[in-house]
Amino acid sequence: MYKYNGVLVYQSHDDDGVLEIVDRDGVRSLHFGSFPRQSSMSLSEPDKLALEYARAMTSWLLFKETLDDDAMVIGLGGGSIVKHLLHNFPDCRLKVIEYRQSVVKIARSHFGLPLDARLKIIIDDGDRHLKLRADKYQERFSVLIVDAFDHEGMAESICNKAFFDACKAVLKKDGILVINLWGGTGNSLFQQIALWLGQVFDWKILFLPVQGRGNIIGLAFNEASPVYSMKALRDKALALEQRYQIEFTTFLKDFKKHNSSTINQIISS
Repeated sequence: MYKYNGVLVYQSHDDDGVLEIVDRDGVRSLHFGSFPRQSSMSLSEPDKLALEYARAMTSWLLFKETLDDDAMVIGLGGGSIVKHLLHNFPDCRLKVIEYRQSVVKIARSHFGLPLDARLKIIIDDGDRHLKLRADKYQERFSVLIVDAFDHEGMAESICNKAFFDACKAVLKKDGILVINLWGGTGNSLFQQIALWLGQVFDWKILFLPVQGRGNIIGLAFNEASPVYSMKALRDKALALEQRYQIEFTTFLKDFKKHNSSTINQIISS
């Protein structure tokens, strides 16, 4: 059966709707009953990041040397970002919050998400979980990655200032929040979230539009994050690009192009 311009290889339902897996041109994608892809994986290179937005979410590596401690991911999808972290950072420990048990099962059965002692998956609403455990997780995570979408767009539960207050609380003093946003700078929800991020993180924020897509990746830096040298970042971008085959030099140029009002808070010329 054909769907979304590809071959439908799996379909099921849970209390939150439809889950579908479609293969097209060597790429497997997860859909939540609508055309937008929630996650994609190259069948021939399953550890690489197939989607532009997922690669853009690795842009935090420009500002961190490595990940050798704790990180949290809210929103699993097919698990491509989690697999990328496990594959490239052997000393990391990941706590993943995913709302739908069915998504976890599919990530394991169809997208190669491994059973790994470094990975703990909790079935819960990300907003609720973070707020209830903010004191327990106080200053625990070096990186917090939020990629919480449903079939209509960004998960409604994370669209509130208290969620971002909790994000700041669980990050280490030099930690970074990475969030996948949607809709472009003319979108009222994006503008509201950008305002909340600025208020919570004292305007130490950067936005990275994903080229050719509607996604915008937001980075928010906690209070003890250093100011980075643009020259050092250019050198690092080249090294990262060679290592991961991800377009880090483009990310850096786009950070400079699209963040004139906040870039001096994070990057010095």
